[in-house]
Amino acid sequence: MKDGKQFDEILQMVKGIAEHGLEVCCTLGMLKEHQAKRLKEAGLYAYNHNLDSSEKFYQTIITTRSYQDRLDTLDIVEKANLSVCCGGILGMGEDLRDRLELLLVLCRRNPHPESVPINRLSKIPGTPLENKLKNQPEVFIWEMVRIIAIARIVMPQAMVRLSAGRIEMSFEQQALCFLAGANSIFAGEKLLTVANTPFCKDEECFQLLGLKKRPAFAKVCI
Repeated sequence: MKDGKQFDEILQMVKGIAEHGLEVCCTLGMLKEHQAKRLKEAGLYAYNHNLDSSEKFYQTIITTRSYQDRLDTLDIVEKANLSVCCGGILGMGEDLRDRLELLLVLCRRNPHPESVPINRLSKIPGTPLENKLKNQPEVFIWEMVRIIAIARIVMPQAMVRLSAGRIEMSFEQQALCFLAGANSIFAGEKLLTVANTPFCKDEECFQLLGLKKRPAFAKVCI
């Protein structure tokens, strides 16, 4: 995100949403210290910047920035006293060791990220990973459950978020993820570039499983 008109417009959006008593979380890529400070002053609560996978595997997927660039951004976010939202994506061709190394990096941070999204890759038509992973099966639900359980164990206070890929999961599969330690979802019918579960289906799932929604953090603090 570069300074200028677009960034100023985002600051106004953050301020407007924060005035409604809601948590505001941005995903804007790499940040500079003065940008993080301005976002905080505008009312930003959290910043999402996923590490995606292990450092070794990361460089086989992304070449426009380094793993260290992402770690540096997390440091800048923490320095601005913003809540850190940082997780990964399963199903890009990584192995179990890559997934465990991601969780190791996250749990070694002090403090731990407050929010840890666990995403399952959606193979978007026309992208390089669609062709590369054409014959690779979807991530098995038990693999999702295991990673969520490990994340819960090593980062006990984190909000482990069941994120992208949830739309393909049955209520039973989501229930397994919640039992394993997931205690948050991304709600809404659009999740960045992919479709997400409709609100009505989430309401049905919550009622079936006896789950209660937490009020907005800002409202809890007032």
